[in-house]
Amino acid sequence: MKSTLASGEDIMISGFGKFQVNEKAPRKGRNPATGGDMVLKKRRTVTFSCAGKLRGRINGNE
Repeated sequence: MKSTLASGEDIMISGFGKFQVNEKAPRKGRNPATGGDMVLKKRRTVTFSCAGKLRGRINGNE
C-alpha cells in the first residue's frame, strides 16, 4: 500500500473505502514561535473516504 500511494495512485478496497492522494498547493503560513510570515511548500497528503456499506454497518443502518 505504501509504495502504491507513494507513486501517486489511489487504492480502493471494495466494501471498505478509498485511500486517495491529494496535492496541496504552496500557501502562506505563520511561524508560531516568532510570529513571522513564511511560505509552506507544496505537499501530498492521503485521505480516506469510507464506503457506504462500512458506514452503514458502523451506524447500525445495515
